Amino acid sequence: MNPQSDPRSFIENARRGGYAVGAYNMHNEETTEALLWAAEQADSPIFMQVGRAIIPHMGVARAFEMTRRIAERSNAKYVIHLDHGSWDEVLEAIRLGFTSVMYDGAHLPFEENIETTRKIVEIAHAFGIPVEAELGKIPDADETVNWEDYYTDVEEARRFVAETGIDYLAISVGIVHGVVPGLQQQPISIQRIREIKAATGIPLVLHGASGLTDREVQEAKAAGVHKFNADTDLRHAFRAGLESVFAQGDRQLEEAMAEGRARMVDATIEKMRQYGCAGKAAPARAA
Repeated sequence: MNPQSDPRSFIENARRGGYAVGAYNMHNEETTEALLWAAEQADSPIFMQVGRAIIPHMGVARAFEMTRRIAERSNAKYVIHLDHGSWDEVLEAIRLGFTSVMYDGAHLPFEENIETTRKIVEIAHAFGIPVEAELGKIPDADETVNWEDYYTDVEEARRFVAETGIDYLAISVGIVHGVVPGLQQQPISIQRIREIKAATGIPLVLHGASGLTDREVQEAKAAGVHKFNADTDLRHAFRAGLESVFAQGDRQLEEAMAEGRARMVDATIEKMRQYGCAGKAAPARAA
């Protein structure tokens, strides 16, 4: 049995080494296997992320049980992480055995976000579990927005971190959820990342990393981002595998999913190399 690793060691090793660790969403058994196989082949630490797509599909408990069952049979250095969790979902995740959680109170008024996040931190820290939280708004890729209304405010970030005690802060600096083919995404603000890092002093997280250029990834790492959340590029790779098989005519679903899994493995390894975490699994210590 291969237990979960310590998420704090993942992030601390990344901070010291100047790289970032990837957090990726699984959607079924095949995508779960793809992520873990990629971690094994790339010798990379990995956050196995129970995200907003899988929770309505099978619930937090079933998603956790599926991920843990497959991960415990692997040789990967992994953490099972709850992404964008509500209050009730975070408490459920703690009971189930998640070792990393994100509480998302970004939709709440600022003072209420501070209050609820602080309570979550007190509960999670009592179980030795680090907490990620978000400040700022992240639009979908096809939305038209005034970015100054969406960026994480530096002074709010300083106060939020100081008053909640969170371990990692997910920020909005021009990133979006999803990727729209042919749509030019505006560059992210590396300067805002630097300012938030200087104000808070804690590791930062970027969601929506599928839309970033390699240059943006490298500059974001240097500015203080040590965890990237990516899903869309990997889902697209899995889908391309399915479509390539079904384009040949009536084929077995298992054959199509196997091709999707293989392509997702390759796409995930590419992300791990880009983030700099490939070859970095060894320093992680089991929880």
